Amino acid sequence: MNKKLSRSQFDKSISGVCGGIAEYFNLSSLFVRLLFLFFIPANLIIYIILANVIPASPPSLYRQ
Repeated sequence: MNKKLSRSQFDKSISGVCGGIAEYFNLSSLFVRLLFLFFIPANLIIYIILANVIPASPPSLYRQ
């Protein structure tokens, strides 16, 4: 199974980075968001970079 890391179109608060990471690793998006929240100074820069580097997932008619 070839999974690609992409920003989520369904589970997004700001740009879908945490939702995409959660979908890729089969984790709860709340858990990933809490990890980003606990390490704010470093992860703010990382989040901005990931939001610009990770491609958006292609739109689909239904959620997989």
